Amino acid sequence: MRKAIAAVVGALALFAGGPGAAQTAPPVRTPGITSLTVFGDSLVDAGNVNALNPAIPNPALGYFQGRFTNGYNYNDLLSIALFGEPTTASLRGGTNFAFGGARATTTSNVPDLVEQLGLFGAYLAGGGRVDPTGLFILNFGGNDVFAAIPPGAPAGYTSDSAFLLDAARTYAGAVQTLNDLGARTILVTGFPNATPPGLAFAQEAEILLLSELSRLSLSPDTRLLTFSYLDFFGRLAADPTQFGLPANLNLSTTCIQARAQPDCTGFFSFDGTHPTAAVHQAVFQDMQRQFGFSAAVPEPQTWMLLLLGFGAIGAMMRRRSGERAPQPA
Repeated sequence: MRKAIAAVVGALALFAGGPGAAQTAPPVRTPGITSLTVFGDSLVDAGNVNALNPAIPNPALGYFQGRFTNGYNYNDLLSIALFGEPTTASLRGGTNFAFGGARATTTSNVPDLVEQLGLFGAYLAGGGRVDPTGLFILNFGGNDVFAAIPPGAPAGYTSDSAFLLDAARTYAGAVQTLNDLGARTILVTGFPNATPPGLAFAQEAEILLLSELSRLSLSPDTRLLTFSYLDFFGRLAADPTQFGLPANLNLSTTCIQARAQPDCTGFFSFDGTHPTAAVHQAVFQDMQRQFGFSAAVPEPQTWMLLLLGFGAIGAMMRRRSGERAPQPA
């Protein structure tokens, strides 16, 4: 599996600008993030599927608080780092619209990408707003690759390539939609399927996605950030220790198969489809290395208002204390 991943990553590196491009490119700094809005599949679902059916994913198997792994997803870890709390599923009042099983194409039985944008539209119609200094995460593609693996083209398509092209175009189209609504910092993840049967499809889809993204007409002040799972998986397979994972990271046996949940120390996969929480932690760390996300800090005038407010409260408390103090005889 290590060699198969490395082969695909090498091809993507050539497309993107040469071997090692991801490692040597200067990191981007992305300060001033004021909120987090998430669209995607089970890699970022914070509990929407679980809100519809509490038995999915099954907590008895070690799935954590509606996530499809044994701990927080990478987007939760980012939210905790920025705002002190994980993301909240939209069905539970939050702005994480992801559903496990979702696709970029509108072909599954859960809200896919376009339908999740529709849910976001309903949120806006109900009084929500597009935060121009918020971060918008789009994490799709894995389930589209899974759909392309079986023999024959997916239903309604003439070929697997036509299906993957539709996935890439829809994915890129969502970026344009968010831009047009006012989003100005958008993170798009590549197609994450790094299992041997899906590698060739994931490679093809990622190249198509990058091509479609290059054709967008985004606002001059929009920051479009891309994160390649295939590149990440390749670097992780080559040297897990660079991400704080053991050198003998188990890439073949799942945590559930080994009955090692909920801790899952030393395992890459939780259940054969989803990475463990430790790998999500590695994804989060790699994104931070590449993009340097940080929360907004109050402007100087805001600090002054806060200090004036604290001073006024202190003066009031002293005055009240003086009023209550007994008078000397």
